[in-house]
Amino acid sequence: MLTSRQIAKFSRALPFWLSLLLIPLIWYSAIQGGWWVITAPLATWYLFSALDAITGLNLDNADPDIDDAHLFWYRLVTLVWPPLQFVTLFGLIGYATGAEHLSLLEKIGLFFGVGVVTGTIGINYSHELMHQKDRRERWLGDLLLSMVLYSHFRSEHLLVHHRHVGTPRDPVTARYNEGFHRYYPRVLVGSLRSAFKAERAMLARKGQSWRNLSNPFFRYWALQAAMLLLALIIGGWSGVFLFIWQASVAIWQLELVNYVEHYGLTRKYLGDGKYEHVMPHHSWNAAHRASNWLLINLQRHSDHHYRPDRRFPLLQNYDDAQAPQLPFGYPIMTMAAMVPPLWRKVMNPRVRKWRGTYYPEITDWAPYNKASNPMPK
Repeated sequence: MLTSRQIAKFSRALPFWLSLLLIPLIWYSAIQGGWWVITAPLATWYLFSALDAITGLNLDNADPDIDDAHLFWYRLVTLVWPPLQFVTLFGLIGYATGAEHLSLLEKIGLFFGVGVVTGTIGINYSHELMHQKDRRERWLGDLLLSMVLYSHFRSEHLLVHHRHVGTPRDPVTARYNEGFHRYYPRVLVGSLRSAFKAERAMLARKGQSWRNLSNPFFRYWALQAAMLLLALIIGGWSGVFLFIWQASVAIWQLELVNYVEHYGLTRKYLGDGKYEHVMPHHSWNAAHRASNWLLINLQRHSDHHYRPDRRFPLLQNYDDAQAPQLPFGYPIMTMAAMVPPLWRKVMNPRVRKWRGTYYPEITDWAPYNKASNPMPK
């Protein structure tokens, strides 16, 4: 039986468990069919945007020195999600491929919603898990990524993005004035290429070939192949199609978030191939309460890059004087990113203000706007 102290700890963590409600919601939408199949995207994009407007900002910070023993209920939600997503994803493949009440269009709409969930929640939870020291947590992160055919995200994120964020060497950092529709194909190719090159370089430093079985890409490929095979066994070629469709939607959701997180923000070039250290002002921050519940504080991205070892409940919020602030939470900002003229109208003035605040001495920003490394070696 839980003690009053344990109940108090659980109640503080409970808002971050709201994401689990998406699982019965998407099952209900599959059973009902019709317009119900779009309820998952409506919930993640519009409901949480409305909740942001109602609940406002959360500017409070937890003690960053709290140890893992006091974070049980926060950690648990990231540990129970992978098996729940696995059962839901493949259970829905089996159900939908045999459901006579669902038309082809309804199945496509249903698995669009599944992709929104596996991208918004699943990849986000894998992001939290891949940063942990516990090998079992990292494996759960790998399983989540294999369910969306984007396993190399782990290598790209840890070895490339965190190291080179805010520089032209990072394919994930969106350049100033670069619309999402130009960014997206660039990042799909660039992130895969940079992830493989980073792993190959690590093996080369050990005197090993990329063909060495310690290369995590072999694990990535095996896990992804296993997921595709399972989809084929459960749902035939229709199941494979639905699996790939939800994976593509999930990847699109991830890269929309990546686009928002660092748009137009760059680290100062110091010469001799070096850049300044990553600071909180190199990521867009958002303190919107409800969407941070949904995304387990991902929007406190300034602190995540400043202290990537912190678990999500300990991420710190920064005010206007310390980090640039998004006007809305990620649900609204990612929708705005799909409309480049609207995005530029909202964000370009904020980028220019950021430049004047942190780097008034830089008068020529053209080299920083290029997608290839323009700086002298």
